[in-house]
Amino acid sequence: MISIAWRSICNRWATALLAVLAIAMSVALILTVEKTRRDARNSFTQTVSGTDLIIGARSGSVQLLLYSVFRIGSATNNVSWESVEAIQKRSAIKWTIPISLGDSHRGYRVLGTTLDYFTHYRYGDKQPLSLTAGDVFDDVFDAVIGSEVARELGYQVGDNIVVAHGTGDVALVEHDKQPFRVSGVLAPTGTPVDQAIHVSLTGIEAMHIDWRNGAPVKGASTPADAIRAMDLQPTAVTALLVGLKSRATVFREQRAINTYREEPLLAILPGVALQELWRLVRVAELALMIVSVCVVLAGLVNLMSVLLAGLSERRREMAVLRSTGARPAHIFLLLCIESLVLTLAGIVAGLVLHYVLTGIGAIIIRQQFGLSIALTAPHTNDLKILLAITAAGFIAGTLPALQAYRKSLADGLSQRL
Repeated sequence: MISIAWRSICNRWATALLAVLAIAMSVALILTVEKTRRDARNSFTQTVSGTDLIIGARSGSVQLLLYSVFRIGSATNNVSWESVEAIQKRSAIKWTIPISLGDSHRGYRVLGTTLDYFTHYRYGDKQPLSLTAGDVFDDVFDAVIGSEVARELGYQVGDNIVVAHGTGDVALVEHDKQPFRVSGVLAPTGTPVDQAIHVSLTGIEAMHIDWRNGAPVKGASTPADAIRAMDLQPTAVTALLVGLKSRATVFREQRAINTYREEPLLAILPGVALQELWRLVRVAELALMIVSVCVVLAGLVNLMSVLLAGLSERRREMAVLRSTGARPAHIFLLLCIESLVLTLAGIVAGLVLHYVLTGIGAIIIRQQFGLSIALTAPHTNDLKILLAITAAGFIAGTLPALQAYRKSLADGLSQRL
């Protein structure tokens, strides 16, 4: 029966190919949506690990999380250095990582920080940052670049980088009088760290020495050696990553920061803020999944239509099979096998298309958001989806099979050629 079903499909290869393509596109869509959703969540979750609190200017918790950790969006205000020092002196604080954002280089964010960033920042399963070349910055004009920056722009240790004012892809105003030197290259992390250019907080202040009110002072050009001799104490930072001596004090410290009287501040727990983010995007995820399921159903309906449309042309074929000893149950089984073969062929083609789409999408997502979408074997949920589609494809073939089952031998033999 399988051999007969295969030969019948090959004899009607054009219509069979359309059914396979419809199923393949639906399978590729639902698997790609599910994998992107799953891997994006994992990548978001693994971007920062071991950080108890994130502190920034008072705004929304999701907004603070996005711009401080994922480099998406901008801060509404900065945190004064006096407040940073006051927070660092609190007895429950173990370590702090101040970060300063607002500049870029060829579309990549420049992040000002301290050496504590390389000591205490963790990602994934509390993995520390490591270097593949060079060392962390020890000069005002040193920069440590992420792995993607090095790969995409071809930078190596010793190359110069000119930082631009602002975060756009097009550099309108550059700090070309104070270029930075690449001192190190970080190992890949699969997080937005790979897309960042890290400089010291003193370096952020140094490149703005000849600037006033967000614009360069005309004719001013302070030599680099003179800048190094200056007091480059920062006046403000964008956000502060905080580690506590004991997790038991996290809510107390959060409340103390949120009620800080010197300036309006917001302290958030990264995990709680992530849950808020998932609640915001849950509607979009559900909508995408509904669309994907509808596309799968459309592919199965198309399969059923192809089989039904071919029955009138195959009535003589069925009659010949009956006249050679095939029972009605054999005719029923033949149509079901054809439906199953077409469904399995669509699933295989859909898997190939899914990996192609995932490979292209992974590049775009990594470039835009710094998140990692890996090409892996099908997940357990993916296998359940494929099994459900296989079963649905087999069931979709039962209606045409029932129609063929009911055709009588005389009906088929009475047709005129």
